[in-house]
Amino acid sequence: MNYGSEAARPPVFIGITTQSRDEQTERFALRMLYVDAVRAVGGVPVLLPPGETHLERLFSRLDGLILSGGGDIDPTHYGQPRHPTNYLIDRERDTFEIHLAHLAVQHQLPTLGICRGAQILGVAHGSALVPHIPDVFQGNVQHWGRIEGEHLVFTEHPVAVEPDSRLGEAIGVPTFVVPSLHHQAVQQVPAGWRVAARAADGVIESFEHCTHPWMVAVQWHPEAAYTYEPQCRLFTALAQAARQHRHGRN
Repeated sequence: MNYGSEAARPPVFIGITTQSRDEQTERFALRMLYVDAVRAVGGVPVLLPPGETHLERLFSRLDGLILSGGGDIDPTHYGQPRHPTNYLIDRERDTFEIHLAHLAVQHQLPTLGICRGAQILGVAHGSALVPHIPDVFQGNVQHWGRIEGEHLVFTEHPVAVEPDSRLGEAIGVPTFVVPSLHHQAVQQVPAGWRVAARAADGVIESFEHCTHPWMVAVQWHPEAAYTYEPQCRLFTALAQAARQHRHGRN
């Protein structure tokens, strides 16, 4: 892990989507690891709660974007009925983040989609989701950990990376173990995107835009291991792309 050179440079402003509004606590929330990971690479986290309307002006100020994890996307967005395992569906967040995904392409904004955020990038650009991985993929890969109260308990499994991908360039290793907590994934990559990594059972674990300067979707949770190699390299690559974007904009 070497954050020194990145953190010493002028900061970049990285938007991070938050969880849905919680009517009981009257709060928007985000796990602090996302914030810590962005700060570790010299970024200033800018939290983006669902429902924000001044997005065009916002995008003129952001240098990068993270679409964070969370509950399931409403299956009506990709033409499927609800599955019994769907949880924490929030149409306000869905609409907001799908709009962000389109704007990120339009503005060529460096973007990292994490877990749900990866699925948002897929759905926004035409992919359907696997409704529940155990119904479709057989094998001994455990994708889902567990939720204990307000705490997430991750499982771990290896992924194999396409060496000529942007992910492969950022990570620098052909296989590595990832923290995992998901029961869905994209069925196929949208047109104009390509697979960047898979799990041993065939689940698409990462995909990326073919022509965007830097738009990478990962199904695992790199923020849960951001202090360790090679996960930290993913955030470093995002920060580097954000700096290039700022330079090009100026």
